Amino acid sequence: MKFCQSCAMPITEELYGTNKDGSLNDEYCKYCYQDGEFTSDCTMEEMIEMCIPLTVEHSDMDEQSVTIMLNKVIPELKRWKKE
Repeated sequence: MKFCQSCAMPITEELYGTNKDGSLNDEYCKYCYQDGEFTSDCTMEEMIEMCIPLTVEHSDMDEQSVTIMLNKVIPELKRWKKE
């Protein structure tokens, strides 16, 4: 399974973002990446805060567990990873 390299959401082809030329981008979801650009100019910390309630809503994890998990996972994603 692929995960969005911005928000860590599991993604399948129908959720892929789009490149500037309209082709699908399999690294980012359509909520984070459209027309070759990120949809939100946010910090990594802001992305984590936005993802916490969504992940709690769509999983069986509690807020504390989700917060811990996202703080480990999101910094390792392509968009946020420090080289």
